[in-house]
Amino acid sequence: MITFPERIGRILLTAVVWVGFIFLTLPLIIIVAVSFTETEYLSFPPVGFTLRWYEQFLADTSYLESIGLSASIAIVSTAIATLIGVPTALVITRSSLPGRELVSTIFLSPLILPTIVVGAALLQYASALGFARSYLALLIGHVVIIVPYILRTVLASLERFDQSLEEASQDLGANGVATFFLVTLPIIKPGIVAGALFALIISWINVELSIFNSTASLMPLPVKLFNYVQYAVDPMMAAISAATIYVAIVAVVVLDIFVGIDRVAATQK
Repeated sequence: MITFPERIGRILLTAVVWVGFIFLTLPLIIIVAVSFTETEYLSFPPVGFTLRWYEQFLADTSYLESIGLSASIAIVSTAIATLIGVPTALVITRSSLPGRELVSTIFLSPLILPTIVVGAALLQYASALGFARSYLALLIGHVVIIVPYILRTVLASLERFDQSLEEASQDLGANGVATFFLVTLPIIKPGIVAGALFALIISWINVELSIFNSTASLMPLPVKLFNYVQYAVDPMMAAISAATIYVAIVAVVVLDIFVGIDRVAATQK
């Protein structure tokens, strides 16, 4: 039987959760709503309904090029980071080699370093090697800052992994490679997908690192938007921002369809 103090505690906890949810989602709702206003300026609640600002945004080929660049960098860097993060997590958790903690610290260090510092350092490093402000420089920078997200979620999955399953697979005649693909990978897949989703979104919205390594002809969408708001603040800015929100929503929906939000959340507990 639930006592009165417990009932009050649940009510308060529910109220706190709803306040937090509203606090986090209300700005996103406002941005999406403002993107449909008919006025020439940002107005909330929106006046009327129009797709004019989306049409203006999509009619500008420079924005389409920026979207393509951002998508390319996010997808490629996430793929590379996954290929780096998963084996690294396996080495850290399964290997008895000395220095595993140091390896873990090095790979996770971008989480505690300001991204703007990483961007400035990358610019100096790339300039010395002759590939500054290039697609390669942007790609390397994004891989560096998103590898920790994949590594951390995979490590969380491996911490609760029952290694006796791998031993049973090998006892039945499977080699190490077959065991990984048939046993290990399916079990840690939610952690990999969760990390890849975080990495994809972090890469997609990054400004601090990208701004150091962009040019007029090589400008990811967040950097282009950052430059735009310095000279104009109108509903097209809201339309562009709303487009990035739509991308994040699609990514979450895809995650829920193919993996399941509950399974992904369970890997992080």
